[in-house]
Amino acid sequence: MAGLSFNRKRRRQINYELIREVLVWTFQIAIVCLIAFVLVWYFGQRVSMVGDSMNPVMENGNVTLINRIVYDASTPKRGDVIAFKPNGNDSSYYYIKRIVGLPGETIEIRDGKIFIDEEELEEEYITTEIDDVGIVDEPMKLGNNEFFVLGDDRQNSEDSRTANIGNVKRSEIEGKVWFVVSPGDNFGFVK
Repeated sequence: MAGLSFNRKRRRQINYELIREVLVWTFQIAIVCLIAFVLVWYFGQRVSMVGDSMNPVMENGNVTLINRIVYDASTPKRGDVIAFKPNGNDSSYYYIKRIVGLPGETIEIRDGKIFIDEEELEEEYITTEIDDVGIVDEPMKLGNNEFFVLGDDRQNSEDSRTANIGNVKRSEIEGKVWFVVSPGDNFGFVK
């Protein structure tokens, strides 16, 4: 009889240990899944480049990752490559362009050069000449939450110079493009 009671106690103890082990594993798996979700949601959203407006940094079809959280902690800066949906149109595909003008600045394009508040913009990345100024045929003052964006291939870019894109509002910016995941020449961090 004493042996039978001991076996029951031992079985109960093994059952409790098994339940405890399963709960610990379940908790650990849930934590890992939560961390993975947060990382993918904020740093790993995939956006495909449509068109060649960002050559040579990106090409048509390149898949990129965007950082959604960076602009919660800081403001977009000149030279940042961003993903946005023009005019807040959720049914549109993402556009990927480079920020050239910041809120409150006056943008002007003359003789193929960009002027910001009457000073010529010195760009540290490769671009093409501007042949078409579009709607920026006279100085344009940006609003408090507006950004002026251009593609690096300025001859083949639909950007803030066109009426259907125009200035990009802060609320339309989805995030900063930070990495090209497509294999090839453009693979790596976006400059």
